[in-house]
Amino acid sequence: MCGIWALFGSDECLSVQCLSAMKIAHRGPDAFRFENVNGFTNCCFGFHRLAVVDQLYGMQPIRVKKFPYLWLCYNGEIYNFKQLQKQFGFDYQTLVDGEVILHLYNRGGIEQTASMLDGVFAFILLDTANRKVFLARDTYGVRPLFKVLADDGFLGVCSEAKGLINLKHSTSLCSKVEPFLPGHYEVLDLKPSGKVASVELVKFHSCKDEPLHAACDTVEALPSAGFDLETVKSNIRILFENAVRKRLMAHRRIGCLLSGGLDSSLVAAVLLKLMKEININYPLQTFAIGMENSPDLLAARKVAAHIGSEHHEVILNTEEGIQAIEDVIFSLETYDITTIRASIGMYLVSKYIRKKTDSVVIFSGEGSDELTQGYIYFHKAPSPEEAAEESERLLKELYLFDVLRADRTTAAHGLELRVPFLDHRFTSYYLSLPAELRIPKNGIEKYLLRLSFEDSNLLPKEILWRPKEAFSDGIASVKKSWFSILQDYIDQQVDDLLLEKAAEKYPFNPPKTKESYYYRQIFEKHYSGRSSWLPHYWMPRWVKATDPSARTLKHYKSATQE
Repeated sequence: MCGIWALFGSDECLSVQCLSAMKIAHRGPDAFRFENVNGFTNCCFGFHRLAVVDQLYGMQPIRVKKFPYLWLCYNGEIYNFKQLQKQFGFDYQTLVDGEVILHLYNRGGIEQTASMLDGVFAFILLDTANRKVFLARDTYGVRPLFKVLADDGFLGVCSEAKGLINLKHSTSLCSKVEPFLPGHYEVLDLKPSGKVASVELVKFHSCKDEPLHAACDTVEALPSAGFDLETVKSNIRILFENAVRKRLMAHRRIGCLLSGGLDSSLVAAVLLKLMKEININYPLQTFAIGMENSPDLLAARKVAAHIGSEHHEVILNTEEGIQAIEDVIFSLETYDITTIRASIGMYLVSKYIRKKTDSVVIFSGEGSDELTQGYIYFHKAPSPEEAAEESERLLKELYLFDVLRADRTTAAHGLELRVPFLDHRFTSYYLSLPAELRIPKNGIEKYLLRLSFEDSNLLPKEILWRPKEAFSDGIASVKKSWFSILQDYIDQQVDDLLLEKAAEKYPFNPPKTKESYYYRQIFEKHYSGRSSWLPHYWMPRWVKATDPSARTLKHYKSATQE
């Protein structure tokens, strides 16, 4: 996890522009480099490093003697760099996983490069010999990337939008800063002036398609095909374990977020099992956050005891959570309601990990709800086919919601996130299964995933079959949800008259509640005029919902009602 930043064709002094690169310093607390491009005095790279792999030679932009005309700045982890080296006979000059991008590009061009990378990534690749600039981002946008391209060909690229919004340029840039689309690469011509012109934007991978790199995966082919239940369950276990195993690549200590829900519990259990198998000689630290005796804390305690992790509990108090709201919104660069609610706990637990422990590489359960139909409203899906379509829509939009939350809240404290549920092979296999197999069954969401691990003894039965609890609700008490606590506080902060005129002040995605208005005010304070970064609010489908919390849906039953 690092922070990348680059400018091409800047008319302003680069030493002034460089100040914008410092806005993402939190992403790489270990080192910083600012480097001009030879022969292009108005082009430069900025890089903030979190040293996780090859601590000696990992600074960027990466340049190697074999390809003196290539410059690479990337944020991510490429899990199959050793397999690719073996398959194609690449001669690496460093231990950095990202070096494979240079070799792949030299061998087969940008299309093959992006398609063959098994991992999470956002990169800027400059080829001065052919006068090309390439941008690319992984399938689900696990690693963030923003760009701004002015009419005159000035290009700015950064891991977070905050590193671009204050750039100096002769024309206005504010409305043009936008997220780079996941699963895409862009080709740009580099002119002698240092300016660029976009040539094409190409989608190189869709979540349903088996990735091109599957051919050189550690699990080359599944032992059995077909959709009978036992075969499917076995394949799910094989691919999920493989997804966790490949993500063990790190020279820094590994930890795991643990809410006590199905997803994070499965990740933690498989992670600890594999760490023992490869003789990692330190205990796995797991981390839970919640108010005293909240459902998440109690469930996480059970899981930690069952798997034998070194467990840490962070007690959330209301005042601390409320005080963090503005910092969270600044980090997130969004005003989405449910994203902000869920981010407060994740932001504070990440802060604790950074300050109190030496864990840096943090595993988490993001992506499972979207992939395995884990949201409560999936019970209301009109048909298995519509549920499958909704699952794909959610996966495509992860970069706007849960993946955005997970990246920014951890990156704000210099941690690196790893999300095995979004492994390319695991997701493409799960989405290839018949729609009927993937829907909730017997009133239980994620039924197939739970069933696949039922006989594994990885988790206590009550955790494996624990109903869905939204992270922003599970951290609070059963009697009062976290969203209710936030709403009570905000009710005193926003006047009724302000809310009545909200649509006039904010015509795009107008706030409908005081809570939404409060978040929007803070967002506009930091990112004025950039509301289009969020195309729409996250809300459940097929139900008459006015709030995104699962606890407002009829299907949800709290323990006090049972």
